[in-house]
Amino acid sequence: MHKKIPSPLCWVPSVYFAMGLPFVVLNMVSVLMFRRMDISDTQIAFWTSLIMLPWTLKPLWSPFLGMFRTKKFFVVLTQIITGIVFGLVALSLQLPSFFAVAVALLFIIAFSGATHDIATDGVYMDELSKTDQAKYIGWQGAFYNLAKVVATGGLVYMAGFLMGRIGNVYAWMAVMAACGSVMLLLSAYHSKMLPSGGKAAGRVDSFRDTLGNLWEVLRTFFTKKYIAWYIVFIILYRFAEGFVMKIVPLFLNAPVEQQGLGLSEEQIGLYYGTFGAIAFVVGSLLSGYYISSRGLKKTLFPLCCAFNIPFAVYLLLAIYQPSSGWLISGAIVLEYFGYGFGFVGLTLFMMQQIAPGKYQMAHYAFATGIMNLGVMLPGMMSGLVSTWLGYKYFFVFVLFATIPAFLATRFVPFTHNDINPPSTEGDGVQ
Repeated sequence: MHKKIPSPLCWVPSVYFAMGLPFVVLNMVSVLMFRRMDISDTQIAFWTSLIMLPWTLKPLWSPFLGMFRTKKFFVVLTQIITGIVFGLVALSLQLPSFFAVAVALLFIIAFSGATHDIATDGVYMDELSKTDQAKYIGWQGAFYNLAKVVATGGLVYMAGFLMGRIGNVYAWMAVMAACGSVMLLLSAYHSKMLPSGGKAAGRVDSFRDTLGNLWEVLRTFFTKKYIAWYIVFIILYRFAEGFVMKIVPLFLNAPVEQQGLGLSEEQIGLYYGTFGAIAFVVGSLLSGYYISSRGLKKTLFPLCCAFNIPFAVYLLLAIYQPSSGWLISGAIVLEYFGYGFGFVGLTLFMMQQIAPGKYQMAHYAFATGIMNLGVMLPGMMSGLVSTWLGYKYFFVFVLFATIPAFLATRFVPFTHNDINPPSTEGDGVQ
């Protein structure tokens, strides 16, 4: 008797929510947590950027997962690990050397989360037909971004609400414990509802064969036509964002006398984490229609402009330091809308111009890994630069940092037709 496979709606939304939550907490929420623990901007930006390294390197160990257990096994296991370690982060906040311990634990979560991403995408692609993959891609994106709303909106708001009642440390302990509890509940749910994603026993390669396959994937990636151009492009497109990402929450939270806006965690959670995340989703959706109507080649430069120019709103906020919540939230919504609108262009470029070929999934993973590295490196430097320049002149610097993106986008070549992408059959080596 065949076991009935659950509808994709029973697991696609929940598993992609589980994918998004750790990434957003590590990348954004932890920034505000450490700020309230009196850690300097320089240290916060450096270490919360460095711990994101596993998401850049994840293609290097992805081929080895198939040697052991099913993809479902790794999805559930990493959710359990992530949940437990979030609980340990909560406990670590009371230690004298809490920052070093918490960063080490967050790095474990990053490795677990990156492995979770590999296995989750594997289940999605193996269990769903091409038609169903397209059918449920909207659910995938919506619930990944819902995790952003819950984390940077709900959890940050929760921290702000609790800080005035139980103090900074216990408030953030509660937030980290809540993250851990959610991940453990999701692991229990997915142990029942998630399909296997294929049998591990179907083909188990030796370690040497797997290394050989990894080398072939790397070789064919770096011998693609225009690959040097493409690497420069995907790094520079988000170069300015790499500086902005860590500093904006710190700028919003910093006192007015320190060139910040003096917003509370509740306000940041509402303006930045909720309104901004919703604007990002709307921008992404509208961008898809815009690109489909004209093609990526004609729209890529306008998309780059939409992505980078709105960073100017933070310079204006730093100059005038308004107190109006409507004005501040409006500026954040404008920037996040442009962020969502322009980000789709980079994603589609990697899918249509870099990934096509025999190793499409692996090559797309390498492209996104390089992209994440391009954001991580300026993020590591952003705290040092903002401390040196002050917030106002830091955002002037950011606007100059957008110039390489415009140049790279203007001159980047296209290998493939951008309206009807090539078949994935064949090697893809140019």
